Amino acid sequence: MYTLVKSVLAVLAMAAATATPAISQSAPWPQKPVRIVVVAAPGGSLDNATRPLVEHLSKGLGQQFIVENRGGASGAIGAEFAAKATPDGYTYVVMSSSTAAILPNLRKLSIDMQKDLAPVSYFIDGTQLLTVHPSVPANSLAELVAYAKNNPGKLNFGNPGQGTAAHLFSELFARAAGIQLTQVAYRGAGEALPDFLKGVTQLYLDPNAMPHVKAGTVKLLAVFDSERHPDFPDIPTLREAYPQLDDIWWFGLFAPAGTPEPIVRRMAEEMNRIAKTDEYKAQLARVSLRPKAGTPEDLAAILKKDTERFGALAKELKLSME
Repeated sequence: MYTLVKSVLAVLAMAAATATPAISQSAPWPQKPVRIVVVAAPGGSLDNATRPLVEHLSKGLGQQFIVENRGGASGAIGAEFAAKATPDGYTYVVMSSSTAAILPNLRKLSIDMQKDLAPVSYFIDGTQLLTVHPSVPANSLAELVAYAKNNPGKLNFGNPGQGTAAHLFSELFARAAGIQLTQVAYRGAGEALPDFLKGVTQLYLDPNAMPHVKAGTVKLLAVFDSERHPDFPDIPTLREAYPQLDDIWWFGLFAPAGTPEPIVRRMAEEMNRIAKTDEYKAQLARVSLRPKAGTPEDLAAILKKDTERFGALAKELKLSME
C-alpha cells in the first residue's frame, strides 16, 4: 500500500512539473511594457500615426506601449532591428509601404520583409499632399507644371529618404508631367518639413504638411490619393490629371517572425477596435490619415502585391540605392 501511494504521489509530482510551463505559456498577454519601433524620426506621418495608437493600446490592453524611433537608411535600420528581436509579443515595428514594399526593390537588406516579419495589421491609408512653398509662382497644378517646364531642375523636391513612397511618387509625377525636379533626400519627413517651410526645398509630398496648409503658410495644389480630400474638395487628385498615378500609401504593423499567433491575433483585434473609434479617426484626420481595420492576412496580401508592383516601377524608372 505504501509503495502504491508513493508511486501515485510521484506521478502527480511529475504531472505538476510538466504542467508548469504550460501554465506559464498560457499567461495573459501583455504582462509588461510593449515596444513599438517606428522606422523614422519623430515628427513625420509614421510617428504621428503611431503615437495616438499607442495611447489607445495602453488603455485597451492595460499595459504601457512605448514608441521607439529608429530612423535611418529609409527605414531599414528599424525594420532590421525589429526583425531580429525576440519574438515574444513585446516588440513590434511600424512601417509605411515605402520601407516594407519599395525599399527591398532598391537595395539589399539583411532581412526578408515577407519572411522575417509577421504581418499584424494594415492600419492606415494616407493622403499624400503635393504642396509648394509660397516662393513658387504657381497656384494650381497646371501652373506648377508650366513653371517647372520653363525652369528645368530649378525646383527642389524634399523627400523623406531615397526609396520612400514620397520619393517614388514624386518621380512618377515628374515623369507623367514631363518635368525635371531636383531630389533632396532627408532621414524622414520630420527632418524634411523644416527645410521646406524655410524654402530650402520648394516641393513637398507628405501628410505632415497639413497644419501648414490649413494655416495658409504653404500652398496645396493636389493630393495623391484615390479621391479628393474632404477638407479641400476643390483641390484635384493627381490621378485626375494623370490617370496612371493611382497608388495608395499605407502603414502596417509587423512583429518578428515566430511571434505566437494568438498574440498577433489579439493585437490585430485591438487595433481594429481602435480603428473604429471616433476619437482615433479624429486624431488621424488632423494629420491627413485614415484608420484602416485589417487582418494579418490583409497586410500580407497588400505587402506582396505592392512589393511586386513597386518593384516593376523601380525597374522601369531605373531607381537603385546600391
